[in-house]
Amino acid sequence: MIFKVLRLLLPATALILASCTSGGSRGQTQYLEAFNPQSVPHSALYDADQVSYWDGDGMSGTPSVTIDLSDQKAYFYKGGQLAGVSALSTGDEKHPTKTGNFKVIQKDQWHKSNLYGDFVDGAGNVVMANIDVTKDKAPPGTRFEGSKMHHFMRFTGGIGMHEGFLPGYPASHGCVRMPGHMAAIFYNNVSVGTPVTVRP
Repeated sequence: MIFKVLRLLLPATALILASCTSGGSRGQTQYLEAFNPQSVPHSALYDADQVSYWDGDGMSGTPSVTIDLSDQKAYFYKGGQLAGVSALSTGDEKHPTKTGNFKVIQKDQWHKSNLYGDFVDGAGNVVMANIDVTKDKAPPGTRFEGSKMHHFMRFTGGIGMHEGFLPGYPASHGCVRMPGHMAAIFYNNVSVGTPVTVRP
């Protein structure tokens, strides 16, 4: 009987552990999550992006972005015409993404979080993963390594659009995660001052 229980628990345990790391990559946590989708086990934990596209290269006009929390998509417009759509993962219930009308106030291609990440040793090996610097204390001999938030487009407070892991539902601490290729496209097509609307 014990062996039957173990046989049932081991696959589930492996699945849970796999959700907390990115295949041994350094400094990539489940929080903000510059996860490489290919490194995530094929399972219900990762909802492969089936909706993102970009048709805006030949289009002109003033850019704007609308983030729809209900359908977890961002819509990019040029001169009022739809140029592209990106799948998203926005803030969870405890950390909702703020709704309203904003503007891009900062662009930082290689941004890292100053709140969420890992404690790593001198060689960069993760000693303590998925930490929150406001709650977790660094073990002796470690330093904080912030989660990668590449192609960061801040639009209010500490919140912005950036490359990140999409589990298929709202799961961030308020930021707007996008697939890497779409984060890069949006980043290259917005400027400081580009309007961003976040609707429920």
